[in-house]
Amino acid sequence: MLIDTPTNRPGTPDTKNGQTGSARRRHDDAPDTAELFARLAELEDGPERDAVRDELVTLWLPMAHRIAGRFRDRGESLEDLRQVAALGLVKAIDRFDPSRGAFESYAVPTITGEVKRHFRDRMWALRVPRRVQELRNKVRVARRELTQNPGSPEPSVADIAAHTGLTEEEVSAGLEALDSFSTLSLDAELSTDDDGYSLADTLGASDSSFDVVVDRESAKEGLRRLPERERAILYMRFFEDMTQSRIADRLGISQMHVSRLISRSCARVRDEVMGQRTGTRGSGGRTTA
Repeated sequence: MLIDTPTNRPGTPDTKNGQTGSARRRHDDAPDTAELFARLAELEDGPERDAVRDELVTLWLPMAHRIAGRFRDRGESLEDLRQVAALGLVKAIDRFDPSRGAFESYAVPTITGEVKRHFRDRMWALRVPRRVQELRNKVRVARRELTQNPGSPEPSVADIAAHTGLTEEEVSAGLEALDSFSTLSLDAELSTDDDGYSLADTLGASDSSFDVVVDRESAKEGLRRLPERERAILYMRFFEDMTQSRIADRLGISQMHVSRLISRSCARVRDEVMGQRTGTRGSGGRTTA
């Protein structure tokens, strides 16, 4: 179990070594645990090993919390960041080889990497490729460095590119990714006027009229090839909105005959259009003769 142990303050006695925290290390949250790690490496899985492991976690947890604090104010609560850092600490303890040097040198990049991975994998509202995320981080750091002096103007794309060594296209991609970290609701009000509108009101929609235009153009040739009487019947029915009975009276034929002519003409035009489209796909985009 992880225990939230506060960081020792400089000058407080170290009960383990009899030294003050500031005298031991640069950071007062880096205890001397070489003996515990050596003991952990010798123990087999079991209650005793688990107890030593828990003790190490407790001793190094303040350092993990300090690392988590570096990432505050980035859209994630400090408590959640501390939990992620604690997970990185546990991984570092489990993977550490005491014969390879000091634990702090191994744990800091391991914990930091775990927190950064959390932001990369969990905190993006709009998922973007890892390469673009890295561009975003470089652009963000460059903007901060270029504007750290009071009165510094907002850097241009060219300024950021020169500072980072990236191309202007890469900088533009990184700037776009800066807006992908959080999303804006479609219901968000974009105007404070009485006739205010939301973001959704500014989005376009598919125009069904385009499909009608395509269908009409596709049917033109087939209609031209119909006999004159059948073209006249279709015109009266679909453009003058005449009933089949009125068409039959005007032409002096039966209503049943008019119905058959309409069905046959429509089927003929439809078959020709579908045949043309099939031929176009089959010829790799070239129209058939």
